[in-house]
This record gives sequence, structure tokens and C-alpha cells, in this order.
Amino acid sequence: MTRPSRLRRTTPPVEVAAGEKVLAWASSDAGPVAGTRSALYLPVGVRLPWEQVEAADWDLDSETLKVTGVGTWGEPRPTYSLVLSEPGRLLQLVRERVTATVLLQRHVPIRGRLGVRVIGRRAPDGQREVTWLFEYDEGIDPDDPFVAHAAQEALAAARGEIGA
Repeated sequence: MTRPSRLRRTTPPVEVAAGEKVLAWASSDAGPVAGTRSALYLPVGVRLPWEQVEAADWDLDSETLKVTGVGTWGEPRPTYSLVLSEPGRLLQLVRERVTATVLLQRHVPIRGRLGVRVIGRRAPDGQREVTWLFEYDEGIDPDDPFVAHAAQEALAAARGEIGA
């Protein structure tokens, strides 16, 4: 008796950018979700480059993938929640690709244990320059001149460390 294969052999109905190839995909309640070497494609017509994915969380109980984009300082971060069926390979790809974008992540205390996290990210293919981000702990005011100065010093040290 032969067991049916659970591997997907068909290509999802997702248009990807020229030169990209779908490496993994899953069906969702809103349509197919696909990943390439360069980006995550969401069924809402969004192409999210891996270095722009701030977090991707999987809830096994609800079978929901929640993806949060990096966004712009002072604005709500874009968030997408999708119920997926048979997400195995896609979840592995998401973890691998997002992790591959982080070059450096360092927490710098400013007031006690509270401070700023300096994060350097680059596209997994290395084609674009390093993007630098600050994430401030709750209770740290980025507009405070002391905080701003400390963050810039931390950024300069991080850039020097990786030569960017």
C-alpha cells in the first residue's frame, strides 16, 4: 500500500517578481501565501522583502501566521494574520529567511536596564545596503536629547563593528 505524498507539486497561483521562484507556499483563508529567496508574498497583494519582516509568529492552536512589518517610526507597524493549512515548509522558509537578514542586534542600556536595541539588517541576497533600526524599550523617549545621543553612539559603534 502506498501512502499519498503530502508534498506540494503544483505552483501556487501567485505572481512573483521577475527572477524570483516560489520556494514554499501554503493555502490561507485569504488565498495562497508564498515565499521566495527575496520576499514573502501575502494574498492581500503585498510583497514583503524579508528584511522588512520585523516578526513572524506561528500559533499552532489556531494555525495562524502573524507577520509584522518593520514599518516607519511613529506609525503603526503593518500586521497580517492568516490562517494557514499545511504550512510546514513555508514556516521553515520564513524562519530561515528572516533570520538571515539580521546582521547585528544589540541592546544598549540607557537608564538602568531600559534602553535601545540597535538592529542592522540586509536583504538575504546582499544586494541592498544595510538598513539600521532602533527599537526603544517602553519608557524610553527617543526625543530626549540624552537618549538620541546614546542611540547615535550605539549606531556608530555597531556600524564600525560590521564595517557598514
